[in-house]
Amino acid sequence: MKRASLLAASSVALGIGILAVPGVAAAADSTSYQAQLAQLNGSGASGMFMMTVDGSTATITEHVTGLAASFNGQPYPHVQHIHIGAQGQCPTMAADTSKDGVISTTEGAPFYGGIGTTLSTSGDTSPAAGTTLTVAPSGDSFDYTRTFDLDAKTLDSVEAGTAVIVVHGLDPATLPQAAQSEPSDLVPSLPLAATSPALCGTLTASQMSSMPVGAADTGGGSTAGLQQEGLIGGGVALLATGALAGGLALRRRTATGN
Repeated sequence: MKRASLLAASSVALGIGILAVPGVAAAADSTSYQAQLAQLNGSGASGMFMMTVDGSTATITEHVTGLAASFNGQPYPHVQHIHIGAQGQCPTMAADTSKDGVISTTEGAPFYGGIGTTLSTSGDTSPAAGTTLTVAPSGDSFDYTRTFDLDAKTLDSVEAGTAVIVVHGLDPATLPQAAQSEPSDLVPSLPLAATSPALCGTLTASQMSSMPVGAADTGGGSTAGLQQEGLIGGGVALLATGALAGGLALRRRTATGN
């Protein structure tokens, strides 16, 4: 009887120990996604994108580096978006149908789709703000953090696995000669380089809720998700050790007749 009671108590304690770990209950109500951002059009840039969705609310953390740094003496604005509604893929150079050596935004659209959400620094996040340079993050490297509601179409694409993160803006000097004088396919008053994609990555479901330290080519992020996993593992190990010790003590008492 004592042994059965001890095992039952240990099982309850183990369950309570897991549920009591801060943040575990909340994690069950949200879904995390990540995208490793790889260069397009020879930009030489790289980055990591993390997004946690709770209902329709998205919390985003992003770090990118190696982008075009400046244009006309000012920090280079890099418009960026969640593209939706297509194949959920990043294009290869085979998408360059004009053969000018650059994958334009519209040439890449059959692969990653149109703009679903604008990843602006403030204000409007709809497609209408897709080319608004004043709310675009800027410079060769930046960290982007923002929380806002996703519209239904973007949310559907994220859940379906067809959402793609695209960061735009190339250094005009690095474009092939044939493309340097071309106008943007989105905003003809701008050069082609200004709106052509520089980074791309497909959003996929992730076990992490925050960006890991030392992630490849990012140089930034938080260890919260990994620390939480370690805390859970440590708590389970501690409880399991306690249950094992209790069982051994019970066996000793039984063996000695106490």
